[in-house]
Amino acid sequence: MRFEGMVAIVTGGARGMGAAHVRGLAAEGARVAVCDLLDDEGEALAGEIPQARYCHLDVTDETRWESVVRTVEDTLGPVDILVNNAGIIHFGGVEEQSPEQFRQILDVNLVGAFLGMHTVLPGMRARGRGSVVNVSSAAGLMGFADGIGYVASKWGVRGMTKAAALDMAGTGIRINSVHPGVIRTPMGESASPALFARQPVARIGEPEEVTRMVLFLASDDASYTTGGEFLVDGGQTIGHVGHAHAADEDGA
Repeated sequence: MRFEGMVAIVTGGARGMGAAHVRGLAAEGARVAVCDLLDDEGEALAGEIPQARYCHLDVTDETRWESVVRTVEDTLGPVDILVNNAGIIHFGGVEEQSPEQFRQILDVNLVGAFLGMHTVLPGMRARGRGSVVNVSSAAGLMGFADGIGYVASKWGVRGMTKAAALDMAGTGIRINSVHPGVIRTPMGESASPALFARQPVARIGEPEEVTRMVLFLASDDASYTTGGEFLVDGGQTIGHVGHAHAADEDGA
């Protein structure tokens, strides 16, 4: 098993993609801290997995981050893997989205990932190894209307990942970003089929498909990989299939 004896923290781990990452890491031997604000769901998930424990975590709270990392180290062991998965979205364009919503999205999606790295990386550096996987989005590689805050935050995660990977050069720590497309989660399953109907893989993605990429990057299988951006988007970011193909599918 790839993660036997290792300890992982997964933020936003109580449901959706985060829960899939927790289950995938645990299935391959990791002891996993399920970190979230959704206490009931997080406790229930951790209760299913003998080597997991739940930690209440507001990712925007630096003091809480420090407390959680201490608890994880005391109960599970030193942190080898950090998956910054927590995220939120408020829809709205540049005119409609309120400054308060914009700041909240940046605080959770971008500042939250920064605080996770800021808190966990010193321990990884001291041990000379570690892997961080920052969950960005296809929206971190292209623009989307009515998602100004979300797009800004996910482009920020992408850039921050590259800067942090350079900061950690020579330490034995690798930092990469994953960019999911439309995934069947509480955040994504209500998306209009039009978002993925004309992408090359014309369906919604499953959380486990993203998890397989996360596990690869977290593991020594990706030992020569850092600062990279990895797509799990059904081809969404390369463009739509041709009009003729779309017309054939529509029966026109």
